[in-house]
Amino acid sequence: MAGSQSEPKQERAWRTRAHILQMAAELFAERGYATVTLQDVAERASMTKGAVYFHYKNKEALAVAVVHEHYVRWPLLLENVAARELPPYETLVTVLDRVAEAFRDDIVVQAGARLQIERSLIDADLPEPYVGWEDYLTGFVKEIEKAGDLRPGITPRGAARVIVAAFFGMQHISDVLSRRADLAERYGELRDVVLAGLRA
Repeated sequence: MAGSQSEPKQERAWRTRAHILQMAAELFAERGYATVTLQDVAERASMTKGAVYFHYKNKEALAVAVVHEHYVRWPLLLENVAARELPPYETLVTVLDRVAEAFRDDIVVQAGARLQIERSLIDADLPEPYVGWEDYLTGFVKEIEKAGDLRPGITPRGAARVIVAAFFGMQHISDVLSRRADLAERYGELRDVVLAGLRA
């Protein structure tokens, strides 16, 4: 009986934490880390500041939670693409298509990316950015190479590093200049120039 009574309370707590995190992500994406306060988050979430403190002890903890949630998005996306069992090059392109859509549409992804750029302002340990993507895409490009589709002279690791630099630079520039309104256009250009340039 006690367990059945505690479950709704735990679920409410989970929903409250998720709501606070979503509201914080909106603010971090809009304004960056430095100018956002827990009071701002509380007001955006229609809660008291004390209620926010109950779930997140300070702004650093909230920023870390947003960044971690950013990274939680990727495994499911990658699994969904892998389930389609496309050829290696098409798999690579489809993964980046989905990631571009996430950067365009998902406020938590946008906030996590901005917080990683502003990591020097955050007095907390954040996951290391970019390296995981470089490792992951290196594996993809190796598969393209095995399939005989990689242009001669290109190394898988070098290709992965260029793709990561081009992609994350592209989305950041789109954010700064147009709040990502032109992200689809910029990503299309990256596909045509960088990704198409991988093929033999």
